Amino acid sequence: MPPAQFEFVDIAGHRLECLRIPGPASAPTLVFLHEGLGSLAMWKDFPERVAGATGCPTLVYSRPGYGHSSPAALPRRPDYMHKEAQSILPALLDRLGIMDPLLIGHSDGASIALLHAASGGGRAARGVVALAPHVFVEDVSIASIAEARREYETTDLRDRLGRYHADPDVAFRGWNDIWLSPGFRGWNIEGCLPGVRCPLLLIQGLDDEYGSTAQLDAIERQVGGKVARLELADCRHSPHRDQPEATVAAIAEFVVTTSP
Repeated sequence: MPPAQFEFVDIAGHRLECLRIPGPASAPTLVFLHEGLGSLAMWKDFPERVAGATGCPTLVYSRPGYGHSSPAALPRRPDYMHKEAQSILPALLDRLGIMDPLLIGHSDGASIALLHAASGGGRAARGVVALAPHVFVEDVSIASIAEARREYETTDLRDRLGRYHADPDVAFRGWNDIWLSPGFRGWNIEGCLPGVRCPLLLIQGLDDEYGSTAQLDAIERQVGGKVARLELADCRHSPHRDQPEATVAAIAEFVVTTSP
């Protein structure tokens, strides 16, 4: 496999850290969208493993406020994922000349992938892999996010996040504060789902502490594209960490099924 290339890319008033893994121009570009506390580095070797299994060119990046990308303005508004999906991501794809993206999103990143696919923009997604997606707010999500706040304030969680983020306070508060705000309890993107017409692969851990399979049910019931789903035992909120072999294999098979 050709060596990965790290760079900073300036778009839409932001500087984003990006990692690109080259691949054939005839294949779709896999675009990885991290979770609400994630970053480029927090994916670890998972994107490289998927790139190796699929042979596809790959882009991994940190959104504003995460990793070593430029800071984000806080507090966030309830529509922050819409802005990522409909403004920043399209600008990044345009800047890098990515014409045929296949989005692989985890948690918040999965929601952003669905919103982008529903927007019908100029860089419409070839397909979406949604790992532990959210399309509405569940009580289990709020309880676990509140517990994360307690851990951030009383344990070494801040120091651990500091290994992956230039400013762990911005990364954590940007995610935690908006999800725990009263105004976010009504957040719901189900109305966008009929606009998602590309193929979907939904992957959910059956022990996910941040959400349930009701999220997958809602997506499968309402999207306009073909849906495959994988529910994994012995798996919490991060299938790519808890069940990496099964997750890589499922994505590789999905990429084949979405090829022309």
